[in-house]
Amino acid sequence: MVTKKRLFFDIETSFNIGFFWRAGWKQTIMPENIIRERAIICISWKWEGEDEVHHLTWDKNQCDKKMLKKFMKVMAIADESVAHNGDRFDIKWLRTRCLKHRLHAFPVYNTIDTLKMAKSGFTFNSNKLDYIAKFLEVGEKMETGGIDLWKAIVLDKDPEALDKMVEYCDQDVIVLEAVYNELKNYVRHKTNYATMAGGETYECPECGSADVKLRKSYSTAMGTMKRNLTCKKCDKNYVVSNRTYMKLLEYKIKNGIK
Repeated sequence: MVTKKRLFFDIETSFNIGFFWRAGWKQTIMPENIIRERAIICISWKWEGEDEVHHLTWDKNQCDKKMLKKFMKVMAIADESVAHNGDRFDIKWLRTRCLKHRLHAFPVYNTIDTLKMAKSGFTFNSNKLDYIAKFLEVGEKMETGGIDLWKAIVLDKDPEALDKMVEYCDQDVIVLEAVYNELKNYVRHKTNYATMAGGETYECPECGSADVKLRKSYSTAMGTMKRNLTCKKCDKNYVVSNRTYMKLLEYKIKNGIK
């Protein structure tokens, strides 16, 4: 049986606080003008197949160290970590804040970035998570009311505003998973859960089932045969070599499977 530890997560961050004499287009604010560094306000996450969304927030002093220490332990046990624009934004933020606090973080995480999935495999009018969710009719992000919510949290330390931010972050994770579930069968998998569980390379990389059917056979420019298979159980599409496909046929003949 395939056991997956696929993590869906999102973070919300604060702004830098600094001083400047003029606002406008292409104005330069130097790093020495920063009075207070930006940090992570909250982190929300859930495991695939579970209903509960978990979250953590920075402490009463608006320090994100304790929160990060707990969440990085969660990320450490994930087989895959899914976020929208996660490779460019979330992961780098987490790693930077861990470095600030000298907390442990892996140099590489096995990530799935739904923004990259959207850009590489589809042509949406917008690659924003909210637009894709609405386009696919699987949900939508919660309204925050704009920058005033961040100001209330960071400058006023308003607990109700923080609660709203957490709710917003939780909703993002729910929408993220819904979007991922719609996109995943149209793109290549990153992790083969069948072989991770000790299974065969011809089994479905998503659920581990051997109940699969041949969709199409094709040859590469070098003359190598490839087989496009679809899992009858979870509808996952994947490609295997001809040699692997022959092993699948042997397995089916041996077990009387059509």
